[in-house]
Amino acid sequence: MQITLWDRVFGWMRERATVLAVDESGMSTVEYAIGTIAAAAFGAILYTVVTGDSIVTALTNIITRALDTKV
Repeated sequence: MQITLWDRVFGWMRERATVLAVDESGMSTVEYAIGTIAAAAFGAILYTVVTGDSIVTALTNIITRALDTKV
């Protein structure tokens, strides 16, 4: 039986797919990227909530009451 060029190409592709399916060396980079994106999104949402009028008014009232205490 003679091995053709296509047999070699498909054999190489099968071996490469097996190595890629088992190799996890790039996983930590992807996890860091997803974590960074999630943290940035959470920060943007938190900033939007905290700078909203109701929160700013509530915090201002709390600080004003704390500073206006009479001894």
